[in-house]
Amino acid sequence: MNTQWTARARRTAVAVAVAVGLTVGAVGCSGGDGEDGKAESSATGSTGSTGSTGTGTGSDTSPQEGTSKTLAEVKGQDGLLLKITSASRDAGGFVTVSGELKNDGAESVRVSSRVSGDETEVVRHGTSLGGATLVDSTGKKRYYVLRDTEGRPLTTTNMPKIKPGASVPVFMQFPSPPASTEEVSFQLPTFASATISISG
Repeated sequence: MNTQWTARARRTAVAVAVAVGLTVGAVGCSGGDGEDGKAESSATGSTGSTGSTGTGTGSDTSPQEGTSKTLAEVKGQDGLLLKITSASRDAGGFVTVSGELKNDGAESVRVSSRVSGDETEVVRHGTSLGGATLVDSTGKKRYYVLRDTEGRPLTTTNMPKIKPGASVPVFMQFPSPPASTEEVSFQLPTFASATISISG
């Protein structure tokens, strides 16, 4: 887990220098599953670190912060349940959303490829949570998951098949909305949307 965090931290640190170039789209009509917002551009960041550094599960996972607080729970397809436990601003101007994806159904399931979004550069790196967005209704902007220089989304990737009752830790990194923005709408394709509070 320390190795995963170090690799992710390296990507984040390098992405700081180019996050200013990220274009955020204006908010359009928001659907319940968050599929209306398509990534129009991407931030560049790291210099060749891989997007899949997980051990055992084959997934990129963020370190767990030991908190049991739940900001939101959103239901997806096939019995999947996403519990968001934190959305915190980092010093470098990012928001990291962390939580866990649980299979609340009776059968083992794979996460739908639709959660990756439909941006070609992201999709070619495999299943990820790259389709997630944060919507700042006050600022009328939509924020997309950050990418590194090779187009890999800075989020959990290559998630395994999830057994009934099992959970997989997940994370997503976005450009940070203005400090005055304390709440945003979290949207992920195939999942319901939810309002979450940003800390830090």
